[in-house]
Amino acid sequence: MDFDLKGKHAVVTGGARGIGRAIVLALIEQGVSVTACHRTPTPESESLQEELDARRAAARVLRADVADEGDARRLLETAHDAFGPVDVLVNNAGVISHMPLREMPAAEWDRVVGTNLTGIYQVTRASLDHLARPASIVNVTSAVAKHGMPNAAHYVSSKAGVIGLTRALCKELGRDAIRVNAITCGIVGATGQKSPQGEAGERRYAEMTSLGRLGVPAEIADVVLFLASDAARYVTGAVLDVDGGI
Repeated sequence: MDFDLKGKHAVVTGGARGIGRAIVLALIEQGVSVTACHRTPTPESESLQEELDARRAAARVLRADVADEGDARRLLETAHDAFGPVDVLVNNAGVISHMPLREMPAAEWDRVVGTNLTGIYQVTRASLDHLARPASIVNVTSAVAKHGMPNAAHYVSSKAGVIGLTRALCKELGRDAIRVNAITCGIVGATGQKSPQGEAGERRYAEMTSLGRLGVPAEIADVVLFLASDAARYVTGAVLDVDGGI
């Protein structure tokens, strides 16, 4: 499907693997110039750059910690210098860990909330002088923001905060022709993160959905393309559930 995005420029955080990688590749297929970032070098980040080079894509893969103000600012400045104003910002970077609240040190709370919520604040704030007009911001969050999950209070809280931030920013930035929406993802397979309960846990999660299966990263990427495009030109402040009907 052609979303008429050719010639646009997108920034995607957490773009090296899983959902982020699928978003990067989907945007490239649409003719979008892409600046993607990752926090630490990995085989996935190296292979992404190699794949983009092989496709002769207008794309760069940078190292940046989204929770760091300086890194966020440099990411947007570098992206703007390379490809011009940013038409689409996809805040996808995220981390998770599993532990009960009683055992959770403050440093782990800060790490998860810092990446998942503060990271979106830092990158979005840094983007304001570099966004095109109009522009689309898409925040990737999780279905657990609505449903909850044990032994992950930091993760659930951060993802719920993304919904609140999305709704606040859509009202603040709308008059500047900047749309802000969120996607609540369900359990997505092949993301590089496994269920802590293993294959049995993944089967149980699949049975929780109306469709009876896990999602795949490309199904999240397709919704990002929609929200990035003029097909969603009157959609802002929306929180779209892409979870198979949990």
